[in-house]
Amino acid sequence: MKLNELSPAEGSTKARLRVGRGVGSGKGKTGGRGVKGQKSRSGVAINGFEGGQMPIYMRLPKRGFTPRNSKSHAWLNLSLLGKAIEAGKLDPKAVTEESLLAAGVVRRRKDGIRLLAKGDAPKKVNITVTGASKAAIEAIEKAGGSVTLTGGSAEKSDD
Repeated sequence: MKLNELSPAEGSTKARLRVGRGVGSGKGKTGGRGVKGQKSRSGVAINGFEGGQMPIYMRLPKRGFTPRNSKSHAWLNLSLLGKAIEAGKLDPKAVTEESLLAAGVVRRRKDGIRLLAKGDAPKKVNITVTGASKAAIEAIEKAGGSVTLTGGSAEKSDD
């Protein structure tokens, strides 16, 4: 076999459609563009143009933005933590993000698990999570437990 004998597999390539090359080609005269108007000409770019009507992207208000470096945490409320401990899914002496995932208390870890203060804190629980609200930390410590944060400190807001 020589280089000049190489050819693509049968049916794997297709000749490009040459439009505007005579009526007999099936794509002659207007070349499939219809008749007249801006869209029948070459060099047209009218994305978002609505025929002179104010385009939707200009009619709608500008709202907010998404920061590129923002993190998305899985939330864990104290009430859910308490229910899992009562059900025997978790050992209150050592609750970690891995044990929360294994027990099915949290579905996905995302960028970490964040403890929030909704509900009553379980008694004497030692928990290690990525983040926690100040109110959640206070509630756990008041109930005789401890919170260890692996990523960052407590937030100012008490969710």
